[in-house]
Amino acid sequence: MTLTETERPRQSDLWRKVDEALEEIRPHLRTDGGDIEVVAITPDYVVEVRWIGNCESCNMSAMTMRAGVEQAIRNKVPGIKGVVAVNGISPE
Repeated sequence: MTLTETERPRQSDLWRKVDEALEEIRPHLRTDGGDIEVVAITPDYVVEVRWIGNCESCNMSAMTMRAGVEQAIRNKVPGIKGVVAVNGISPE
């Protein structure tokens, strides 16, 4: 079970903090014609994200996830256990 946008009000503070963390890296993603959005936050505090635009098919998305997205979220929201993409290129 995940917390979807319809359940978002119950977790609004958590979603807000995660989104604030993503705002720090969005300008870099948008420079290359991409973006990222939060799809869900699981009960065990794993953030599910969706790559948008050029990020969806970018070969660097796995590195961006580890070095940018996951680090930014964990720095801003220490309780988050992990971040996974629901689309895009899978890391090998």
